[in-house]
Amino acid sequence: MEPIRILIVEDLSTDVELALRVLKKENIEFIDQVVDSENEFQAALTDFAPQLIISDYSMPAFDGMRALLMTKDHPVYIPFIILTGSMNEETAVACMKAGADDYVLKERITRLPFAVREVLEKVKVRKEKEQAEAERTRLMSAIEQAGEVFVITDIDANIVYVNPAFEHCTGFRRDEVIGKNPRILKSAVQDAAFYRDMWETLTKGEIWRGRMVNRRKDGTHYTEEAVISPVRNGSGNIIHYSAVKRDISEHLRSAEMLQQAQKMESVGRLAGGVAHDYNNMLSVILGYAELALERLKPDDPIYEDLTEIFNAARRSSDITRQLLAFARKQTIAPEILDINDTVEGMLKMLRRLIGEDIDLAWLPSAGSWPVKMDPSQVDQLLANLCVNARDAISDVGKLTIETENVSFDETYCNSHDGFVPGDYLLIAVSDNGCGMDKKTIANIFEPFFTTKGVGEGTGLGLATVYGIVKQNKGFINVYSEPGEGTTFKIYLPRHMGDTEQSRASAPADIPEGRGETILLVEDESAIRKMGRMMLEKLGYHVLLAAGPAEALRLAETNANRIDLLITDVVMPEMNGRDLSDQMQARSQGLRVLFMSGYTANAIAHHGVLDQGVNFIQKPFSKKDLAVKVRKALDD
Repeated sequence: MEPIRILIVEDLSTDVELALRVLKKENIEFIDQVVDSENEFQAALTDFAPQLIISDYSMPAFDGMRALLMTKDHPVYIPFIILTGSMNEETAVACMKAGADDYVLKERITRLPFAVREVLEKVKVRKEKEQAEAERTRLMSAIEQAGEVFVITDIDANIVYVNPAFEHCTGFRRDEVIGKNPRILKSAVQDAAFYRDMWETLTKGEIWRGRMVNRRKDGTHYTEEAVISPVRNGSGNIIHYSAVKRDISEHLRSAEMLQQAQKMESVGRLAGGVAHDYNNMLSVILGYAELALERLKPDDPIYEDLTEIFNAARRSSDITRQLLAFARKQTIAPEILDINDTVEGMLKMLRRLIGEDIDLAWLPSAGSWPVKMDPSQVDQLLANLCVNARDAISDVGKLTIETENVSFDETYCNSHDGFVPGDYLLIAVSDNGCGMDKKTIANIFEPFFTTKGVGEGTGLGLATVYGIVKQNKGFINVYSEPGEGTTFKIYLPRHMGDTEQSRASAPADIPEGRGETILLVEDESAIRKMGRMMLEKLGYHVLLAAGPAEALRLAETNANRIDLLITDVVMPEMNGRDLSDQMQARSQGLRVLFMSGYTANAIAHHGVLDQGVNFIQKPFSKKDLAVKVRKALDD
């Protein structure tokens, strides 16, 4: 052990030497300092920092009682032994009451080493107790401030302690639960066997770990992860149970949302890939059926058959368009819209769609914020939602469409899953139909999920809505209960730039060509051949290329004769954008029309067309092609 620092308060040097001699004789290692005045004593308390004080009781200029009182006022505890030549019982009691740890008579100086050792042992025990108390204080402070819930019960499972996190998590105050059994939190989600197994584990002296659903004071449920441990006394008997719990409800919700988003993304990639290849085949079916119908009279025996083929292909193209919308690979041309005006223009069509038995209420908000999106997507959103609402209403009912400007801040979004801070235009579509349970709501946006009978729905309507909303950087929420109807709330970002609004109307007639020369580049031979036939019937001169290399050779031999390049976007040798750049560099003023089953980022970013790009989505009809070609040539 390191030498102990002893401060000796004594005016007689012989008594000092005697005391030091008996201490050394008992092999007590020490460093000493001797003082005999109040000023010296005061200075030594700070400078020498003694670990033990041995003081005479009576001195001419200073006395032991004064030294003792000064020691007790010192911020650090220092043990104090009175060493005196004479002391009666009354004086001894007064010194002990004042705080002396022991006293030794000089005539019995040989007891001094034993008194020193005894006092130092008491100091050691005292320090250990102080450390233990400090540790307990720190531990309790940590538990009181912890984010985890701490609960301690007695052997009969009656609550004896809960921390503030318990109050925050459950809504119960401490005074409401102390002395109560934790069963006040039971939610009835777990059965009796669950709790029986838990208590069998605990009463065996083992630690129980698991999850359970509990009930807050307000009746709402939450999921907690818990570790419950038996607490034993010195004899090894269980006297308490301690539980450390964590509310993981938010974590589970976040994990579920992430899993759902990943699943939707995977399905979207698959849907987009399937739609791309399928659209190429549909282009051929639609195109040739349309061309064949033009050669026949309506009373021809096969006219009706071809019409059915054409209509079936059209319906199939609608399905692929919905798949692309869900996968966010549908190519769009956003415009700045006043949604109120857009909906106004759709009301007549929507009323025909839902039928006369359903009352359609339109409640627009005044001064609605502009949004930037493809007008056809607004048509898709409302048509799909209204059809779903119509099917949810068994007889007569009501459908309400309303708009509203809404804003969300960080604080609101932190406590509401799926919400994103910002300004939004809200479109709400509500019905008083049959409603949905939670299990149904969890699946409604997945492609091909439907609650309708066979042949009554594709399961793509709400998947389309989901994809459109996400592609436009918005979000959607559903509120529904069985028998209580359903409300879909779509939040579209407010457009903050130029607010000039426009929506071009499609021509009623098929525009004809004026003999212009068109270079058609397509690696699918059937689509290439069909495209030439359509364009020639429209009055255009057509050059065909099976790929970019052939297209560049044709451009070289027909310099300045080509008025329009129609090219597929994705081709083996070179993408359509790079081909158009090379050809436009050689021929100033060359117009370009891109076509694809779905676009790559060569001409669109996340499905949004670059400014000034002309595009036609496969599959397309002769009229679709005629309109797009004429627009590309005339703009």
